[in-house]
Amino acid sequence: MLGRTGTFSGRCRFDLQQCCSFSSLQPPPDLPKHYYPAGSGDRNYRRGQEAGQMNSAQINRILKANEHSHKLPRGPASHGVLGFHSNMLPSNHPGEDRRSSATCLPGRGGVLLGVFDGHAGPACAHTISQRLFYYIAVATLPLRILAEIERAVEEERAVPPLLEWHKHPQDHSCPDGGAISFHSLRNYWQERLEDEGQEEEEEEEEEDGGRVTSALVNAFCRLDYDLSVEAQVHLSMSSPRRVSLPGEGLSLSNPLRVALSGCTACVAHISNGILHVANLGDSRAVLGVQEPNGGWSAVSLTNDHNAQNPDELQRILGEHPQSESRTVVRHDRMLGLLLPFRAFGDVRFKWSAEMLSRVYETRPDVMSAVSEAVRMLPPHYLTPPYLSAQPEVTRHCIRPSDKFLVLATDGLWELMHRQTVVQLVGEQLTGIQQQRPIVPSMGMTLGGLQHLLLERRGRVMSVLEDQNTATHLLRHALGDDGYGAVAPNRLAKMLSLPADLARRYRDDITITVIHLNEPDV
Repeated sequence: MLGRTGTFSGRCRFDLQQCCSFSSLQPPPDLPKHYYPAGSGDRNYRRGQEAGQMNSAQINRILKANEHSHKLPRGPASHGVLGFHSNMLPSNHPGEDRRSSATCLPGRGGVLLGVFDGHAGPACAHTISQRLFYYIAVATLPLRILAEIERAVEEERAVPPLLEWHKHPQDHSCPDGGAISFHSLRNYWQERLEDEGQEEEEEEEEEDGGRVTSALVNAFCRLDYDLSVEAQVHLSMSSPRRVSLPGEGLSLSNPLRVALSGCTACVAHISNGILHVANLGDSRAVLGVQEPNGGWSAVSLTNDHNAQNPDELQRILGEHPQSESRTVVRHDRMLGLLLPFRAFGDVRFKWSAEMLSRVYETRPDVMSAVSEAVRMLPPHYLTPPYLSAQPEVTRHCIRPSDKFLVLATDGLWELMHRQTVVQLVGEQLTGIQQQRPIVPSMGMTLGGLQHLLLERRGRVMSVLEDQNTATHLLRHALGDDGYGAVAPNRLAKMLSLPADLARRYRDDITITVIHLNEPDV
């Protein structure tokens, strides 16, 4: 769909209505997604499952299975981005996280990267990861270019691609549902073209950066709206007596399944040295800044949209009657069920009670493919919508000291503090440890001194082991020994936990580290 993929060796073109999907994934389990803080759960797992026998080769095979690196060509087309490292480690089966990376080709261009954390199944995160960047491209393009694209479609001529995708081979497969998504996208740019005066407003807003901010907000909200409309159209074509085709209700692109599941999103848009981060939910973007003395500091560019954010909590409460003040948020969850307060999909927190009841009654095929928590009306469901898909956008002018940006789903931040993340990435990039001199303290034993020396050696070895900075973070997040080094036994145990137990100790983790500016000469 108006896109092409980029690889290290060349590029290939995709047809107009082509769309990417994970056709090999299996239906999600019936268990709803739960969130466990780092270190929670029963640690007395069975001896038979302990992984002391796992060797380094097996560990690396698991850690590096989904790692991906991409360098952008030097020059204006890179927009100040040198490249990125990315990795994913699932905990759910199948994994519910997704990632995307692409370059916007026409117009002013720009680089787009994002991480998407799904819940109640992978369908929504999968769809958003494939479609959101197209909506952002349409929202940011000048109207004259959209008019050229529309004329090409009307005249059935070849349409130049909007995006060049930078994907891991396993991040896309055969098209599935492309005609529906293209139809919705075309409606979007046609509506933009109807307002001939919009071009002048965009040019005026561009001076203060408002154009990109408003475009990101508009793209997020419009895609969520289209997902809802597509699901309602699909529902209207159904009947209580309708017999589903084999596997139809299980497809990841099924509009109802997409709309009933949900996902958060954290997207970076970088163009001509200006960084915009659009965040929806509880994934995070953290900037790695190198100080004049060579040290590293972490700058958060996002806010979590959950009960731990007082402003977000007040926003939710203010949008509903005072009589619901005790039920809108219960146990730090929306209606006692959902942790993030903003998300794509999740129409069970947006549609009317009547509409939801119709879904439950007429589409048992879809209900069987989603988690059990989605199959019933939420309690105290009185004044929907409760959930918003409007992102919070941060604008930042990239400085020479801004060396990298870390985008990650909450699975990483539950295990590591942002300063630790930035410190590890910074040290891995430079290959130089910001070591404090080892000065034996009063009363320190030889054993204690030996431990400090082994810790330093372990850090140096881990820096050399992973060329991919996202993999480096995964290794430390799962194997941290409490002193900043990786404990091989702990790492092996975390990676060998059985499927039914892994979710108690960690969430799906997706990390993209974006390298900024030119390297030191």
